[in-house]
Amino acid sequence: MFLENTIHPHTRKGSIEVICGSMFSGKTEELIRRMKRAQFAKQKVEIFKPAIDTRYDEVKVVSHDSNSIHSTPVPSSSNILLLANDVTVVGIDEAQFFDEGLTNVCNQLANSGIRVIVAGLDMDYLGNPFGPMPALLAIAEYVTKVHAICMRCGNLANHSHRMTDESSLVLLGETNNYEPLCRDCFSEARK
Repeated sequence: MFLENTIHPHTRKGSIEVICGSMFSGKTEELIRRMKRAQFAKQKVEIFKPAIDTRYDEVKVVSHDSNSIHSTPVPSSSNILLLANDVTVVGIDEAQFFDEGLTNVCNQLANSGIRVIVAGLDMDYLGNPFGPMPALLAIAEYVTKVHAICMRCGNLANHSHRMTDESSLVLLGETNNYEPLCRDCFSEARK
């Protein structure tokens, strides 16, 4: 006998996965890999990125290794809820550039049975927690921290050191603006 309040064994359960780390650590690469696996499994996916991120492509999410996947650029996190219709998996790249409402958006999606995969920098160029990432890390069921290699000593790097004098928090850039550094080399570079 099926009881009304019994959860059907095939009911989707939502979750939040966060992929974090420094620049050049493979965050977007890992997001693309997970999203392509979901597509291969015939799951309906939708990928979002902040509209301000046009470094490689206006529409696609592109890794530093030039792997890419189609995405929908959005100006704010609230747009994700409006556009994530009838999907199984939602991917969000460059989460640190979204507003603080992203945490609630991810919770709402996961609570409705959607698998949410978020990738972003966990720290800004000063070494401080970045945007909505700390809150997302706190509520995620799964966290993957990826590391680059320190450009100065070869150890694992977890900091994104800005090599220019630009002081705005958001500065889209590449190897001409940033280098991954370990804790010791980052501290030395900041002196």
